[in-house]
Amino acid sequence: MTASIRVIGFGMGPQHLTPEASAALSSCDYVIAAAKSDDDPLLGVRRAICEQYGVELVAVPDPERDRVSTSSTTGERSTTGDGPTRYDRAVLDWHDARAAAYRTVIESRGGTVGFLVWGDPALYDSTIRVVRRLSEDYDVVPGISAPQLLAARHRIVLHEVGRPVHITTARRLPEAVAAGETNIVVMLGSTPALGDLAAWQIWYGANLGAPGEQLLAGRVADLDLDAARERARAIDGWVMDVYLLRRP
Repeated sequence: MTASIRVIGFGMGPQHLTPEASAALSSCDYVIAAAKSDDDPLLGVRRAICEQYGVELVAVPDPERDRVSTSSTTGERSTTGDGPTRYDRAVLDWHDARAAAYRTVIESRGGTVGFLVWGDPALYDSTIRVVRRLSEDYDVVPGISAPQLLAARHRIVLHEVGRPVHITTARRLPEAVAAGETNIVVMLGSTPALGDLAAWQIWYGANLGAPGEQLLAGRVADLDLDAARERARAIDGWVMDVYLLRRP
């Protein structure tokens, strides 16, 4: 059966859906979402959104991702030549497996299917990459991103006057610092060892917009980021954190 697909950013919950996103979700016959476990709390947020809009949610067991070969920086860069790294290959295989699982549902149902994306689909999310494997008939509705929420909560601008901001992942933060970046937004993954950046300023947020939201700001050396992460996890059952680091 034919289907059209809508990729919809929802920020951190129903309170962040824009009018455009709300209309897009209401137009869907159903929403497909990956289920990492029977009691997946992230799936629970999507289910609550769908219930609010009267749209059926179809939970699809998420394929296992190979994390053995991607567990370290060394593993990520251990291939030679111009081909994909182990990390890249593992992620591509995972995306292929996700697309195959979603295709089974879509081919049996057809209609208009939605994919609800945390934050904004344009920033460190692979839903669009997976959807491209399924169809060329899709559109994308933006959402509120984690860096936007971070800046709003701390009442800051992410860059200084006339200066850039570098956005990267926790895995690649050491690489960014070594390259001379001095104003860095960090997403994805737990906080790495920041001992070498003890004098840097940090604006930190965990689970922004959720009941377990945690905010910290100051010098890296003066803050207990691990404790903030655990407080967020204890309340929400999961942790998504983002932070701005700026060299003094």
